[in-house]
Amino acid sequence: MAEPNNPSSNILPLPRPLGQRQVHPLGLGCMGMSEFYGQTDDAQSLATLHIAHGLGVNHFDTADAYGFGHNESLLGRFLHELSPSQRNQVTVATKFGIVREPGRYERRIDNSPAYIRQACDASLQRLGVERIDLYYCHRRDPAVPLEVLMGTLGELVRAGKIAAVGLSEVSAESLRTAHALHPVAAVQSEYSLWERGAEQAVLPTAQALGIAFVAYSPLGRAFLTDQPPVVDALAPDDFRRALPRFNGAEGQANRSLQQGLAQLAQSAGLPVTTLALAWMLHRHPHVLPIPGTRRSQHLQQNLAAAQATLPAEVMDALDALFAPGRVAGARYTEAGWVGIEASATA
Repeated sequence: MAEPNNPSSNILPLPRPLGQRQVHPLGLGCMGMSEFYGQTDDAQSLATLHIAHGLGVNHFDTADAYGFGHNESLLGRFLHELSPSQRNQVTVATKFGIVREPGRYERRIDNSPAYIRQACDASLQRLGVERIDLYYCHRRDPAVPLEVLMGTLGELVRAGKIAAVGLSEVSAESLRTAHALHPVAAVQSEYSLWERGAEQAVLPTAQALGIAFVAYSPLGRAFLTDQPPVVDALAPDDFRRALPRFNGAEGQANRSLQQGLAQLAQSAGLPVTTLALAWMLHRHPHVLPIPGTRRSQHLQQNLAAAQATLPAEVMDALDALFAPGRVAGARYTEAGWVGIEASATA
């Protein structure tokens, strides 16, 4: 077995561009601190946010739909506890467009100008900030022309309420059209070893246009870790219980892929999470993964990916193990596909 790849903590990773900002290569996705993954603990989450910030993380991702505003309010509490100079170095990204009822996963999409303005004001209040650093359209409503959507977001930029515009789960065609109407700083889509659909069009389009690609669920909702979740052991309200990739024959097939990943990680002397994230950082210089965690003990393994060195043969082995089409099952239930542009997943 190879010697452990354990880079010194004194080696600072090179920042990557996100709009006009420079951020740590790894951000922190905050969704799980409010819902979808079982019981939450605000005190624990706040501690994790501060520890992440202390370790150099300066890109925090939330949305108004996460916990029906709770996640933004939680992040607002964290921001309030920073000094003004610390706050100025942090990039906060939030989103609008998904409308849900409490207790229900099903959603509708609203991109109307009146809703966008209302949602922006509500997010500003919950976050406790005067300007949102990066404001995403969480899901696109095809009934609202891109000219109207981007025009409304441009008005918010000019009003000083948002600094930069982002889009989430859109096709390469929509990204090009939107960027021509108003600069897009970032596009966010699911991307990981086990979800590589963005490689066909959205990733190269973003790179060609100079747009940052923010990868959510870069650890496959914890499947690409040392201890992948067992569905029967998950909390009753954990949404992974319903995801096809975690269940039945598909889940079993995917577990064999995770076992192959674990073997490669052992050979490389790295934790599984570090290896999975390092693959992404090595493969794409414009990609910003935002792994989520509520527990500080997972942060170190995640952040170590920014300093890990992967030989070409390890990269090749990972690409082959998780070649497109090898992962079984859909990544969402039918309700979860609402607002995702079909060609963004191809």
